[in-house]
Amino acid sequence: MVAKRIIPCLDVKDGRVVKGTNFVNLRDAGSAVELSQRYYEEGADELVFLDITATEERRKTLVELVKDVASVLRIPFTVGGGISALNDIEMLLKAGADKVSLNSSIVRNPNLITEAAHRFGSQAVVAAIDVKKENGTHIVYIKGGRERTERIGLDWCKQVNELGAGEILLTSMDRDGTKDGYEVDFLKEVVSAVSIPVIASGGAGRKEDFLDAFQNSNVDACLAASLFHYQELAIKDLKNFLLNNNILVRT
Repeated sequence: MVAKRIIPCLDVKDGRVVKGTNFVNLRDAGSAVELSQRYYEEGADELVFLDITATEERRKTLVELVKDVASVLRIPFTVGGGISALNDIEMLLKAGADKVSLNSSIVRNPNLITEAAHRFGSQAVVAAIDVKKENGTHIVYIKGGRERTERIGLDWCKQVNELGAGEILLTSMDRDGTKDGYEVDFLKEVVSAVSIPVIASGGAGRKEDFLDAFQNSNVDACLAASLFHYQELAIKDLKNFLLNNNILVRT
């Protein structure tokens, strides 16, 4: 049995980690490098770094900051934001990222998934998908949740799987920052429909939310931000709780 993963997420704006609710009302959460080092030392399984305004501002991810974060980590490190070409991916992998998270760019150009998987391996390609529920259907949004698309969430998850993505990072915009729990029913739908690992994102507020996601949707990993940033929950305590409830995690 593969161990479930706990993944802190660093949403970075202007070089600082921020966190909001439903993708807005951002507040400062600290230094990306300092938080990364803390999470590594506390037992995080992986780390996700998202430059959340890179696409909207039409610029590339902060490569020097990626190098600084990579220098303090010995765990897998995923980077996203403003990545639109194979050269961008190569630059970030050389800067120390183990994987790249692709979101807006693959909605505009789905072939980028296949091209990236062929060149760098599927394991390096994470399809990040942000969804919002509208009239009972999950709709895909891009540009940090600022732009609605016509894509249906479940269909897009299936498509990125077929195109060669190695993993899906699925964020519920409705649950983001609310601490109301992960959107387990939709996560279960997606996990049942694809053959690649799914990371749950959006809504973690207490230890039981992680347990609910692992037990009832069978996701491979759970991602959280503010819960960890503001030290409301320690990764070690979370992992002990999960182990005590028969969820296999690395300690």
